[in-house]
Amino acid sequence: MTRRTFIESSAAFAVVPSGKAAPLPIHKAVEYSMLPASASIPDRFKMARDAGFERIECPTTPDQHEAEAMKKAAENAGIHIHSVMNMDHWKYPLSSADPAVVERSLNGARTSLRNAHFWGADTVLVVPAVVDAKTSYRDAYSRSIASIRKLLPLAEELKVIVALEEVWNKFLLSPIEFAAYIDQFKSPWARAYFDVGNVKLYGYPEDWIRTLGKRIVKLHIKDFSFRHDKQSDKLVADWVPLLEGDIDWPAIYSALHDIGYSGTATVELPSGDEAYLKEVYKRLTTILDGKAKPPLKA
Repeated sequence: MTRRTFIESSAAFAVVPSGKAAPLPIHKAVEYSMLPASASIPDRFKMARDAGFERIECPTTPDQHEAEAMKKAAENAGIHIHSVMNMDHWKYPLSSADPAVVERSLNGARTSLRNAHFWGADTVLVVPAVVDAKTSYRDAYSRSIASIRKLLPLAEELKVIVALEEVWNKFLLSPIEFAAYIDQFKSPWARAYFDVGNVKLYGYPEDWIRTLGKRIVKLHIKDFSFRHDKQSDKLVADWVPLLEGDIDWPAIYSALHDIGYSGTATVELPSGDEAYLKEVYKRLTTILDGKAKPPLKA
């Protein structure tokens, strides 16, 4: 789907009467990576604000001059940097058996925490572990706990939350396990960054939301369409525009309302121009206002 057809398709997704639904008290944010890479830093922040977003999530930025430019651009645009997307946790997982890899990952997370403090953000997104052919689930669990504990003193010092996310890393595969994993840290500086789309492949996001409850400090918003791939005999998830996939947005709205969530929801989608960003903002507003339709497929 091109940007033009995406925007033109919005007419097909008219809102439905909301009944007793009222807008959720949730801040709307955009990923920095969704803004055109060809634009200057000031223009990217201004474009996000002009599209309607009040907050933005930025990536780990080791270059202090670039970090300063981003802080100034955010201030000039009137948009708040609310979170940092940590960048080293996939390539250098905290669950690795190699101490050098773990230390590199920890250093990246520490940079993210310092970025967050400098920008006035309150959260850093961290992928806690990656289970693969070389890393068992048991080892991923114990190693990641040990690694995250090393980050918590700095998180407490800087007053920045380490927000752990489930991201198709074959780890923390149920809401009950995720809740218990968060709880064992016994720290207000370790909480959950919940991605509505990521858990749809093997669960119900609304169930996860109610189970995690107040542990959720941030939300990622995306949409997927699921299909059975005959060649691999597996369920495949295709990225689609908001409101065009299989996420049950009315159920998400109800679950967020039930737990009293009032934080930030950040859209995590492909990049595009200002017209595209405005359409994304419109669709996000439809979801958070409780006016989205149920998915077309059961």
